[in-house]
Amino acid sequence: MAALHDLSAGELLAAYRARTLSPVELTRAVLAHIERWEPQLHATYALDREGAMAMARASEARWTAGTPQGALDGVPAMLKENLATRGVPIPLGTAATELLPAAEDAPPAARLREAGAVLLGKTTMPDYGMLSSGLSSFHALTRNPWDPCLGPGGSSAGAGAGAAAGYGPLHVGTDIGGSIRLPACWCGVFGLKPSNGRIPIKPPYYGRVAGPMTRCVADAALMMQVLSQPDARDTMSLPPAAIAWTNLLRDPRGLRIGLLLDAGWGIAVEPETLAAVQAAARAFDAAGAIIEPLRPFTTRAMIAGLDNFWRMRSWLDFSALPPERQAKILPYIRDWIATAARLSGADVFRGFSQMGAIRDATLAATQPFDFVLSPVSPVPAFIAEWASPINDPQRPFEHIAFTLPFNMSEQPAASINCGFTAGGLPIGLQISGRRFDDLGVLQVARIYEDLRGPQRPWPTPPQ
Repeated sequence: MAALHDLSAGELLAAYRARTLSPVELTRAVLAHIERWEPQLHATYALDREGAMAMARASEARWTAGTPQGALDGVPAMLKENLATRGVPIPLGTAATELLPAAEDAPPAARLREAGAVLLGKTTMPDYGMLSSGLSSFHALTRNPWDPCLGPGGSSAGAGAGAAAGYGPLHVGTDIGGSIRLPACWCGVFGLKPSNGRIPIKPPYYGRVAGPMTRCVADAALMMQVLSQPDARDTMSLPPAAIAWTNLLRDPRGLRIGLLLDAGWGIAVEPETLAAVQAAARAFDAAGAIIEPLRPFTTRAMIAGLDNFWRMRSWLDFSALPPERQAKILPYIRDWIATAARLSGADVFRGFSQMGAIRDATLAATQPFDFVLSPVSPVPAFIAEWASPINDPQRPFEHIAFTLPFNMSEQPAASINCGFTAGGLPIGLQISGRRFDDLGVLQVARIYEDLRGPQRPWPTPPQ
């Protein structure tokens, strides 16, 4: 029998319906499991034990009465700390933030609460979400449960670590360049970056999305039917759509799938990652899909321009802070943004234009295909104390060449584990789809869950 903290959301809901398990029993077990792991992982912020138990008791009463509140009633969930929950400050991963209680739930938190989920608390992120690691000036260093000497990735660092470690089955991250998919890749879990606007978020921003991070595709689908409900506070959200999120059955035969193994810039894909992605492509080929190579479609000039624009955006935020708060921000962040002071208005405008160039190139290159397979990251998890795989603030995006384009193009893209290195570290396969075909990406990911076969046991806390 699986331990309670290892049960999926689907399994929990079935057990609640059958009255073989109660939300109170389950929540107590998950909180105890977090207690065992947390001194080593440091993946949580504002863990609310009393509040979670109160929500679990209310859920138990509803199940006993036969009146569950929503599609996730009694299922534990955690949200990345930049997604507001009323009454909880939002440090954004940095000691430079003034800690003021949030006035209201952000849309993802509101939808989970309405669906009856048991909100355990928040998960950690690095300073302003601008690193692919768990390095933060506010939080203790977040680590990877597969190897605590390594980082979980970021910026949804605590969500990736928590999902892999069994901190409940449901986690919500955010992604603007890979911040869901990278920690999902490096922690061996499933993460979906949905189409822009599919899940309402506040505040919205070009390329920014919220999305599920879970151990299995079915749990992500359960979350999507809740998180994708409309919310007028997101001025960039998509119109409501009737999507059968839990209909994950699909025949792979005849699907035209592009295989992207070279992004055109950034870190070269290391051999074990390359082999794992190629093996995944062969599995789809054997199942009847049509696999075709896809040439690189983004360039160094595109990423350099985007880098200039993002540096200036962060430099302006930094410059508005008083000196004593500026000094609290990680040196890596300060070094990265310092060069923005020398950029001209023309530099910044050209940089913004390159975001559109990435969008156009990505959509044009992927249009002939139903889906595209690629690595998520060119390398496995790296030293926990580093901000990125090369730890160079003047080359901050060398590892996101496969993930970033799909933020700019607004296409859905997921990370699913496709193997392990010789040292036992997870390797992520990225599955991207056409704009708005979020369900299709989930369906193809579900196909691959069957094709890849049984996975290694999840990591366990130290004794």
